[in-house]
Amino acid sequence: MEPVTDPVSEPATEPLVRREEAGGVATITLDSPRNRNALSSRLLQELDDALTWAIADPDVRVTVLTGAGPVFCSGADLKEQRGAAPVTTSFPEIMSLIWESPKPVVCRLNGTARAGGLGLVAACDFAIAPDTASFAFSEVRLGVVPAMISVTTLRRLDPRAAAEYFLTGEVFTAARAAEIGLLTRAVPEEDLDATVAHYADMLLRGAPEALAITKRLVREVPGMPVDEGFRRMAELSARRFTSEEGQEGIRAFMEKRPASWVPDGRG
Repeated sequence: MEPVTDPVSEPATEPLVRREEAGGVATITLDSPRNRNALSSRLLQELDDALTWAIADPDVRVTVLTGAGPVFCSGADLKEQRGAAPVTTSFPEIMSLIWESPKPVVCRLNGTARAGGLGLVAACDFAIAPDTASFAFSEVRLGVVPAMISVTTLRRLDPRAAAEYFLTGEVFTAARAAEIGLLTRAVPEEDLDATVAHYADMLLRGAPEALAITKRLVREVPGMPVDEGFRRMAELSARRFTSEEGQEGIRAFMEKRPASWVPDGRG
């Protein structure tokens, strides 16, 4: 776990993660603003449950991960990290759930993120933040390292920028986060919801199986030898053109109508 703050514990009776679904979009909200949405063991368990629900629910096509309050996620709950056996086990599984989700995941940052929170940001397919947000890999200043989150963040960040911010712990802006690959976009705060809705709307127009396969292509193809890549992608392309989704998409295009997977009201 990548700690950054020593938060105040939330009341045990209040849920720390909220979830809802509307129009094919599941919204999962970290709702522990009193401790800056720190990654406590209870919040992680509730987040695991919510992500598992979104992946399994056939009505969900896109997941939006966000937070309540001015901070998206401050990192680990340091009160739980003081013991001899710090809480770490569920966090890699949660990042993996997001990373491997067959459904696109959009991170709607409601504000600042630090340390372990950046692992969540990097695991998502899209990350949109207000341009007032700030970011930092603060681990080295606490005598620890950004170990687990490096698995997702180093797959997003420019290598020079990763070295700069991992080693210095310096705070950087949302504009810089977008420049180095941590964010998809940094936008004025008043445009945040509209921008997230735009991406969700575009994703709902894509065929579910095609989106899941394309997510894998983005990650796997760059690591393939060129000859192998051409061979495997030619085979995949042929399969997809003859697939049920592919044939429906071609018919819809020729008939000038939305494909069957496009929600009503979207042309």
